[in-house]
Amino acid sequence: MASIQFIQGVDEDIIPTVRLTRSRDGQTGTAVFRFVQPKLLQQQGEITGMYMIDEEGEIVTREVQAKFVNGQPQIIEALYVMKNAQAWERFMRFMNRYAEAKGLSFQRS
Repeated sequence: MASIQFIQGVDEDIIPTVRLTRSRDGQTGTAVFRFVQPKLLQQQGEITGMYMIDEEGEIVTREVQAKFVNGQPQIIEALYVMKNAQAWERFMRFMNRYAEAKGLSFQRS
């Protein structure tokens, strides 16, 4: 089963919005994850990145930021950069598994 973690060993239950971009030649791309009121904000633990875990293994990004409203963390944003076509394909396999596990669908804008 596919899951996302910020604290290793603790699955994040909040479903993010994900925005994808891809270069014209298909060689690079980015994914921006936005979690509103994620569970990790109520937990103790060291956030060392965002971990996307499935049966193929783990995809990791260290580009994680908190957005604050009135001095309180409300939103976590993570950026994952895909530097080649293989990374894009691997990411899409993860996202398909994650969507299936969470009952989600892909919507083009």
